[in-house]
Amino acid sequence: MKVFLTGGSGYVGRSTVRALVRHGHEVSALARSDAAASVLTGLGARPVPGGLTATDVLRAAAAEADGVLHLGQHYGPDTAEVDRAAADALQDGLGDRGTYVHTGGVWVYGDTEGVVDEDAPQRPPAITAWRRANEDRVLSRGGNPVLVMPGLVYGHGGGLAETFFVAPGREEGSVPLIGDGTNHWALVHADDIAELYALALQAPPKSVYAGVSGQNVPLAEIVTALTHAAGCPGQVTRLTYAEASERMGPIAEAFALDQQLTPARAQRELGWTPRHLDALTELRG
Repeated sequence: MKVFLTGGSGYVGRSTVRALVRHGHEVSALARSDAAASVLTGLGARPVPGGLTATDVLRAAAAEADGVLHLGQHYGPDTAEVDRAAADALQDGLGDRGTYVHTGGVWVYGDTEGVVDEDAPQRPPAITAWRRANEDRVLSRGGNPVLVMPGLVYGHGGGLAETFFVAPGREEGSVPLIGDGTNHWALVHADDIAELYALALQAPPKSVYAGVSGQNVPLAEIVTALTHAAGCPGQVTRLTYAEASERMGPIAEAFALDQQLTPARAQRELGWTPRHLDALTELRG
């Protein structure tokens, strides 16, 4: 199968390209720079020059594919508009010839009050409140749209935990902890979510999958593990929510969510089997 994806040179995208190649697909991927193109070539994908706002490029690349994965995200005040236009172009180009897989995120569920699945009510934090309208639009269109909603992605020394917790810990000798740390994060390893993206190309139209491994780990335990990765074992700085917001920005609200989700639907319908099930050990580095 010929598969085109956006975000292929990014953190999750790199693992996803590897998974697609491993599944035997012919992969092409959007490359907004020479550096991104070099990464993609090294992974076995054909670079397609352009960025997420180049809707003509997206439409043409999707028209040559049998399946499309949209992992890329534009950051700025126009995030929602760029994502919507990119999705429209990709779906227009692909038509009904194959599956279009759109990326969401489980943060839209807000505090879950226990373990929930994809049908839980959504109470998104401000930083992801824009997603619902775009996702509803994607799933309401013709063709074969599928939504994958990753949890907090970790692994390979990257991801948001590295950026907002480990990196500051290396500089300051202490890793931040928001509140008392009893809230849970719904985790997934980069290689496992990549496998789900590859499997989602065969999913029934309009399917929605929570890309979580079932590891719903208290933040306090995660932060303790991250102190080892940061080289300051056991050193934690407790922050109030207000302090975390001032320090991290709007994403602090998402980090403070108490989320527990199940991967049962993707396991049942797609045979997805997350293999990285000891997050704390891996997060220690």
